[in-house]
Order: sequence, then C-alpha cells, then structure tokens
Amino acid sequence: MSTPQPPMPQQTAAAPEWHQAPGTSYTSPIPVTRTHLGHALNSEWTKIKSVRSTLWTLGIFLLLVIGIGFLVAAQTTNEDFGDVPYTIPAFFGLMLGQICLITLGVLVVSSEYGTGMIRTTFTASPQRHRVLAAKLIIFFAVAFVVSAFAIGLVGLITEGMHSGPAPVPWGGTVVMGALYVSLLGVLALAVGSMLRHSAGAITTMLGVVLVPAIMPAFLMMSESMRTLGEKMQEYNAPNALARIFQIDRESGHGGAQLGLLAGVTAAAIVGAFVLLDRRDV
Repeated sequence: MSTPQPPMPQQTAAAPEWHQAPGTSYTSPIPVTRTHLGHALNSEWTKIKSVRSTLWTLGIFLLLVIGIGFLVAAQTTNEDFGDVPYTIPAFFGLMLGQICLITLGVLVVSSEYGTGMIRTTFTASPQRHRVLAAKLIIFFAVAFVVSAFAIGLVGLITEGMHSGPAPVPWGGTVVMGALYVSLLGVLALAVGSMLRHSAGAITTMLGVVLVPAIMPAFLMMSESMRTLGEKMQEYNAPNALARIFQIDRESGHGGAQLGLLAGVTAAAIVGAFVLLDRRDV
C-alpha cells in the first residue's frame, strides 16, 4: 500500500502592481472646462426660478403694486395729475410691495443655510465669493426688471384712464423707483448672508425700513433730538419713495436718498464678502 504524498504547496499569485500606471492612459469623454462666473450665474438663475418662494413673493409683489395702483388710479381725475407723474399710484403699492422684495432677498441666501444645501453649493463651487456675487447679480436683475415692469404698467394704466398727454415725464420715476426697491432687496440679501438666519435677517430689515419711519415722531418731541429726527424722517424709505415719485416736487427727486441707500448697501455687501471667507459653512 502506497504512502499518500503530502499536497504540493501552491504558489501564491504575485500581487498586482496597483501603483503602476496602465499602459494606455484613459481619457474621459466628458469635456472638462474651467469654471467661471457665467457658470455660477447659470446655477443661481436655475435656483431662483425653480423655487416656490420666488413665484409667491414676486406674484404678491405684482399684485400689490399693480392692484393697489389700479385702485388708486381709478379714484383720480385729470386735475390730480397737473404737476405730478402718472406713476404716483404705484407708490402706494410699493409701500407694501417692498417687503416682498426684502423677504425674497433674504431667502435667496438664507434658505440654503437653513436646509444645509449651502454645503453642496460650496462643494460644487469652492470660490465662495463667486457664488455670492452670482446671487447678488441675479437677484438684482430679477428684482429690477419685475419692479420696473410693475411701476411702468401702473403708469400706462393711469395714463390710459386720463385724457391728454402726460403733464410730467414719468420714465425717470420708473427707473429710480425700481432701483430703490431693488437695492433694498440686495441689502436684505447681504444681511441674510451675514446673519445666515431667515427670521433674524427679515426682522432686521423690517427694522431698517420701519423704525426710521416711526421714530421721528418721538424724537422731534425733544429739542435736543429734533435734528436727528428730521434727518431720519428725510431719509427713511417711505419718504425716499415719495420724493422719487415727486409727490412733493419742491423737496427734490430722491437722488440723495437713493445715494445713501446705495452706500449702505455697498457697505453691507463688503461685510458679507469678508465674513463669507472668514467663517466656516
């Protein structure tokens, strides 16, 4: 009887050389292009037009400005526009409609922080300043076009209700009025970027708009505070819009008020950019 032979030891296969590059290099069929601001603008445009908050806020804005403007225009006569532009009815709608643009401006940036999607945004576009710049540009363009359309339509409706040519040119009020409320929305966006909280940013912006309109009545009760109250009354949002729409032609056309808002908005934008680079997501 033969003695069983022990099993032959199996040779271990040599480990593949994973560190070596393949003989033939792989080329991806997906084109690789260097990203730029245009890509960020396209991304932000896709966001702002696809979320419900944009449709709701802009829809309510148009309803307020055009609806209230139409109701006011229907109660006027030809003599009411002897020395004022036909866009004045839009002023009454903008007093409420500006809150819609402020709210939308905050939500454009703060909603992404609330849902955590801002991490995805910054992963896709590590250049944070480019993302914020795209948000500012897209929002300002949308707000300006929509508000100019609403004010201009109210002017056309009012002019159609009254006979005779326009006694006062009203094209400038369309541009300046739209620019003012759009800058308010951009200021809200910058504040939302700094605070990263929807409720806090909206409350802050409502304070910026409402407090200067209410406080002068109390400040001017004191002689020492009267100067501050008068300045606050001169530059608050309602009075600025009233001057832009030339309700009182002797008080100017709102250029100083618009310039002040532009300066404050620019300072807030600079602060938003600085904090964006210094803070973590």
